[in-house]
Amino acid sequence: MKEEAATVRVGIVGCGLIGQKRSRALAGARLTACVDADPRRASQLASQNTGCEAVAAWADLVARPDVDLVVVATPHDSLAEITGAALRNGKHVLVEKPAGRTAEEIAPLQEEERRSGCRVRVGFNHRYHRAFRRAFEIARAGSLGPLMFVRARYGHGGRAGYDREWRADRRKSGGGELIDQGVHLVDLARCFLGDFPIVQGFAPTYFWDMDVEDNGFLLLRTAAQQVAFLHASCTEWKNLFSFEVYGKVGKLEISGLGGSYGVERLAWYRMLPEMGPPETTIWEYPMADDSWEQEMKEFLEDIRLGRQPSCGLADAAAALRVVQSAYQQTREAQGR
Repeated sequence: MKEEAATVRVGIVGCGLIGQKRSRALAGARLTACVDADPRRASQLASQNTGCEAVAAWADLVARPDVDLVVVATPHDSLAEITGAALRNGKHVLVEKPAGRTAEEIAPLQEEERRSGCRVRVGFNHRYHRAFRRAFEIARAGSLGPLMFVRARYGHGGRAGYDREWRADRRKSGGGELIDQGVHLVDLARCFLGDFPIVQGFAPTYFWDMDVEDNGFLLLRTAAQQVAFLHASCTEWKNLFSFEVYGKVGKLEISGLGGSYGVERLAWYRMLPEMGPPETTIWEYPMADDSWEQEMKEFLEDIRLGRQPSCGLADAAAALRVVQSAYQQTREAQGR
């Protein structure tokens, strides 16, 4: 199924913060319909986009003939359901991470995608931050030498009432900080090192009064014994993003994501034959985040060419299996 990017018509399900970001990053596609559980939010988004109509129900939106691509930006408990319905109606789908609460929820969607002939991209926008785009180029060129391990931290401090939001409700979210921000770290680590068949994890609740974790600790190993040590937290009182990739002849360090996380920055440390202080190159990206636009641009090209997206349902399922393993180990450790 091939279509010109300029003609792709988009419908957005979920008009909260992420849905609004998606509406401003359509990369030449056109927003024709939107829907939200709060009709006022849908009406507001529609009023900001000429030719866009706010509709009453998501089931109506995914069946509309003037929608070619559906963006699903809802709480986790409805991501898979809406994605499946959109595919059965012959629509391409960009579904926000994690695409479902469990890998088992995602599994039927892979057959739906194959049968429909449409494309599904999972929204792991962090892959498209400027620092990561350059980091992938450096690593894939072999400039770090063989990769050894990844060390990463990602956290925020929540906000008043955070433990009463939908993310704190396991039935809606599927879990806490690991399934929210932690899956980004797992996905990025997989991009550098590959799959992690060996998972050690612990996901406790230290501070917030909720039945999901506020911290997640992961020690992951590939079949080649490369390691990823990852920590996601919503008790990080000063917002933090830090991602380090270690090779035998160099290191990459990505920090900040813009805004409250600080200026996005990439440092490349190149080891010298005599060791000692490395040669260092630093890039800073103080401009606005364009990851959402770049991700959509690539998806529109996937659709035009009829190719499989680089970040699909299999990637989301792989990240979720890591998270689920950590949850199971935590239950066992806590005698639950």
